[in-house]
Amino acid sequence: MRGDVIEIFPSHLEDRAWRLSMFGDEVESLQEFDPLTGQSHHSFEEIKLYANSHYVTPKPTLEQAIRQIRNDMVEQVKRFTDEGKLLEAQRLEQRTQFDLEMMMATGACPGIENYSRYLSGRNPGEPPPTLFEYLPDHALLFVDESHVTVPQVGGMARGDLRRKATLADYGFRLPACVDNRPLRFEEWEAMRPQSLFVSATPGPWEMEQTGGVFAEQVIRPTGLIDPPVEIRPVESQVDDLMRETRLMAKRGLRVLATTLTKRMAEDLTEYLHENASACAICIPISIR
Repeated sequence: MRGDVIEIFPSHLEDRAWRLSMFGDEVESLQEFDPLTGQSHHSFEEIKLYANSHYVTPKPTLEQAIRQIRNDMVEQVKRFTDEGKLLEAQRLEQRTQFDLEMMMATGACPGIENYSRYLSGRNPGEPPPTLFEYLPDHALLFVDESHVTVPQVGGMARGDLRRKATLADYGFRLPACVDNRPLRFEEWEAMRPQSLFVSATPGPWEMEQTGGVFAEQVIRPTGLIDPPVEIRPVESQVDDLMRETRLMAKRGLRVLATTLTKRMAEDLTEYLHENASACAICIPISIR
């Protein structure tokens, strides 16, 4: 703002901005200009000016939230004082008062998500709003790599609680900050629609839910066919390997030989080197 002129730089415009010229309480002109040169290009009768954030709280809701935050702050400061935690009490009061002043002046403050319970009107402990609430009734949820994803659902909530409980215990935040959290596992379980869990190694929870009955996909849908496999006798397998290795060496290729143990890989490598077959690479494989 410069005197009676307000310059607005919309986030969806890179090389243009808007200039509002005021005359008292009335808008005298609306112009589009180049932020670099300051030169005006067009005049408008009206413009659509969107909020800086999608998280806009109505003023009555904000005022009610501020009253609740202040009441909880007074209660928590008194609790800290009664317990002899004067530093925590002072820290919490200063931080919360600053946040309240920012909210009253601008409608927001740094870390306002820690007050989400007050702003959304939730009771302590209620689950936060999530995208799952927007899924239709007959939606199908795919959980990829479920043996990793499913444990993370509960792990996120537990890790978030430990971190924010520490902030509340030392007066950095009000205890209500713990309600700005991910869904707990049981909340997610009750909210999710019909689900398909995809995993090459299903975890205990998935096996329990299916009763051990599941659809198995043997071949990956990569569009590539499996290479041909030949099963040959165990007798003279080393000589057979030597013969195949020499054939590959003549074609300028290499051979990868797998063994059951590291010791077998070392012995086979030494044998091949002694017989001038350095084009083979031997590695052990783990058998479960």
